[in-house]
Amino acid sequence: MHAIIKNDRIIVTDEHAHNLYNKRYYGNLTSSGLELSFIEALYLLSKYKIEVFDKYENPVSFEELKDTIRKKHIFSHYLVYRDLRNRGYIIKTGFKYGSDYRIYERGHAPGDGHSSFLVKILSEEQSIKVTDFSSYVRVAHGVRKTLLLAVVDDEYSITYYNIEWTRP
Repeated sequence: MHAIIKNDRIIVTDEHAHNLYNKRYYGNLTSSGLELSFIEALYLLSKYKIEVFDKYENPVSFEELKDTIRKKHIFSHYLVYRDLRNRGYIIKTGFKYGSDYRIYERGHAPGDGHSSFLVKILSEEQSIKVTDFSSYVRVAHGVRKTLLLAVVDDEYSITYYNIEWTRP
């Protein structure tokens, strides 16, 4: 499928783009086509589901798109996205909840029900304030979701921590 980089999005203009949304819930359908984030596009490019082109119709390779993501300092987000997608989860943004992603269990999808998890991504050398950490947990608990803390180390390994609110 043909996709073009436009500003901070990648637009799939192919007539079958709706299949990526309707079957696997990638991106958002708009009047201009299927809008993908750079992370979604890199994942789909790695799976040979799309071909990406710049505004001059020059092909963009996997390595070039990966370099763009690295420059945007969101490569760890791609690694977590890829890992969770490969495990069969549907992933959408979690900005509304102050997290990086929200995850739908296998067999569930946006529109069918609610997501089960919120994911916050950190690098292993990144520090986090206790008040921020507490607010992530409080929001997740308030919307009846489990908070997963995804910690990406220097070797790009991911460790997930299941964070729950308990009362003593």
